[in-house]
Amino acid sequence: MSLSLSFDIGRSALSTTAEQSSVVSRNVASSDDPRATRKSAELVTSYGGGIRVSEIRRAVDVALFENLTEATSVLGAQDAINNGLREIESVMGGADLGRSPTALLGRVRDSLQAFSAAPSDVVSAHSVVDAASDIAGQLNRLAETVLEVRSSADVALSHSVANLNALLAKFERVNNDIVAGSSLNKDITDLLDQRDGLLVDMSEEIDIRALTRSNNDMIIFAAGGVTLFETVPRAVYMEPMPVLPAGVGGSAVFIDGIPVTDPNVSAVAAGGRIAGLAVLRDTIAPEFGRQLDEIARGLVASFAESDQSAGPGLPDQPGLFTFSGAGGIPAAGSIIDGIALAIRVNPNAIGAEGGDPFRIRDGAISDPLNPAYLYNSSGAAGFTGRINELIGSFDTALAFDPAAGLSNSQSLIAYASDSEGAFQLLRSNSAREFEYKAVLADRSREALSKSSGVNLDEEMAELLDLERSYQASSRLLQVVDSMFDSIFAATG
Repeated sequence: MSLSLSFDIGRSALSTTAEQSSVVSRNVASSDDPRATRKSAELVTSYGGGIRVSEIRRAVDVALFENLTEATSVLGAQDAINNGLREIESVMGGADLGRSPTALLGRVRDSLQAFSAAPSDVVSAHSVVDAASDIAGQLNRLAETVLEVRSSADVALSHSVANLNALLAKFERVNNDIVAGSSLNKDITDLLDQRDGLLVDMSEEIDIRALTRSNNDMIIFAAGGVTLFETVPRAVYMEPMPVLPAGVGGSAVFIDGIPVTDPNVSAVAAGGRIAGLAVLRDTIAPEFGRQLDEIARGLVASFAESDQSAGPGLPDQPGLFTFSGAGGIPAAGSIIDGIALAIRVNPNAIGAEGGDPFRIRDGAISDPLNPAYLYNSSGAAGFTGRINELIGSFDTALAFDPAAGLSNSQSLIAYASDSEGAFQLLRSNSAREFEYKAVLADRSREALSKSSGVNLDEEMAELLDLERSYQASSRLLQVVDSMFDSIFAATG
């Protein structure tokens, strides 16, 4: 081997070691970034026996990365649902706390039974009114909470859409830099890390699938194969609604004109915060709201007053329970949207509002001036017929609208109990599913970090090896230089 060739080999080794050390230094500097991948310099033998860095590669496990984006997407959807259910539960509480519709209906029945035992006791009469006010007020609060949950979900959907559009704009810039760098054979590993980070962020908002093509260009597909990005971002939009009344649906989220939050289309989003918020706003909360409306309608119907005259011909009228805009008794088995928000105790039975609580016993709450609705025509202080009739109504099967998701025929208390049970089961399953998905996402993140992330111990060991290589290359150059000096000295 000639001295010149030896010198070139030593010099290339020294230069390559410097480049490798620079890569290791980048790894150490990015060790605190959970999304940074480990970079390594790929070496090739050059003509003449030297070595050079052919490219900078990054450690990446495609399968683990796809697991992470999928787990992140599912967790985002479950988190949105879980938060909404928690908000409703905080208002409803459990039966043991006495705030659920089932518990409050039981209080109304208990107060009526106590009133039946002492029909002339004014305290018992007021207790019935108080219990009735409690159930009406709680139905109002729960219905209002359902509306708030739906409206909040709509606002959050709007924010998620805006965030997704912003992420797509950033993705376009980074992707363009990657494509340009790939065509010029530049080091694009840091850009690839940035792009992967944007993919994870997008997966929090919507379920995505990515496909890489030539020059590391990437295409992103959303739910049902809808293209989200190809060279340029596709438009993601929705029409926010400041108020979502009962019975009114929210706007779908569209990607390039295709709805992805409408369960009636094949492209419905299956994961991500957008999907979870849409399910909460358009399915879960409305169904519980319909059940509340059915409970309220059942209360109005159960306490309705009928014509007591010898030849009854007048229609039934709301008695102890009425609602804003009531024009009679709602039709059986048919949901009245928003009645849970409007139900209230008839002021004609509230002493503090000029009413008389003994009208619960005597009747004519609907219209004190119309004797046709008077049950206690004799004015007897011990009259219990009407009270016992009201007590019996709690066990009478009522017709309910199956659109509320429960049985279409059962007693009012049984219906309220089924509604509460279904909600608590959904809440429990949602909390358990959220915990499981959170653990799954953490495990996916840890697995990816171990496979592709930076380990400081490994990098420091690599630096020591490179230091020894640098010393060996330097020693080779010193020996060659010394030999050249000797040759020059001998030849004069």
